Amino acid sequence: MNIVPSVHRRVTSRLYPSVTQAAALERMCGLHRALYNAALEERISAYRKAGLSLSFADQCKSLTQIRHEHLEYLALNAQSAQVTLKRLDKAFAAFFRRVKAGQTPGFPRFKGRDRFPGFGFKTHGDGFSFRPGDTGERWR
Repeated sequence: MNIVPSVHRRVTSRLYPSVTQAAALERMCGLHRALYNAALEERISAYRKAGLSLSFADQCKSLTQIRHEHLEYLALNAQSAQVTLKRLDKAFAAFFRRVKAGQTPGFPRFKGRDRFPGFGFKTHGDGFSFRPGDTGERWR
């Protein structure tokens, strides 16, 4: 029996958005960055106040509440918002892995406009990375 390994391809497409589309993409990227920073703050506060460690699943549950209370987050695809939360979860996993290995840990940081690389989607092939302020030459 031969087992064929799955192949993952990365497809790069160049975008040429209109001014209106670029502004909408900037707003979406800003919402993803705000979500990342709020989730980081939530994890820090939960640990400081109650000694609780929040998981990705916990924060996905609170994402539903956030989307109901803050209507601007309804503009985001729910799965792409989960990818943003997963990015934070991976940052914490890498932090704790480095602590355990005795390396310089590097606690996850809040992201400013120029330090947030973009947003993604769960399914392979239906997402892209948007970098605010780009002219379109380096979009992937």
